[in-house]
Amino acid sequence: MPLKIVVYSKSACPQCDSAKSLLKSRNLAFDEVKIDDEAERLAFYAKCGPSVRQMPQVFINDQRVGGLPGLQAALAQLNA
Repeated sequence: MPLKIVVYSKSACPQCDSAKSLLKSRNLAFDEVKIDDEAERLAFYAKCGPSVRQMPQVFINDQRVGGLPGLQAALAQLNA
């Protein structure tokens, strides 16, 4: 079953670029949703939970795995 991966990002975000590069290097398809407006981003963070305050936020099969470290951990588990 193919993974449904969505990367929520913003412009000028090195961590976002790293997360997208990691997915591309693994030939994993993903959708990107850029949230450059600060008010929209704060509303998005509020939906994710009280500890979420940075981009990127990565979701795999509708489950938030977090930022770049969370993505790396999730991909390591998928390969195990």
